[in-house]
Amino acid sequence: QVHLTESGGGLVQAGGSLRLSCAASGRIFSSYGKAWFRQAPGREREVVATISWNEVNIFYADSVKGRFTISRDNAKNTVDLQMNNLKPEDTAVYYCAAAFNAVPGLEWADYDYWGQGTQVTVSS
Repeated sequence: QVHLTESGGGLVQAGGSLRLSCAASGRIFSSYGKAWFRQAPGREREVVATISWNEVNIFYADSVKGRFTISRDNAKNTVDLQMNNLKPEDTAVYYCAAAFNAVPGLEWADYDYWGQGTQVTVSS
């Protein structure tokens, strides 16, 4: 059993920045792959970024490349998402996730544990 808790969401103007953090508790291992997903009302959950256990494999969705940065600290069991130059289209609930696979995939079904989510709202 693993619990993931996101923080750092909020309301920000377009062009602004936010940093999301995800803290893990319970029986989680440093070898787990981790990711950030987001979901807007009426839309499918979509991958934002993924990161392997050793940070060798990192993926960003085309829509966030150059603006978002994913990072992790295995000693603290945390994964962060730095979001710069935010756009209204980034508005969504953001979820962190963990997978048994050390090099996780890009689909929601690839992940085994999920946080409750944190709301990010970007105004124009």
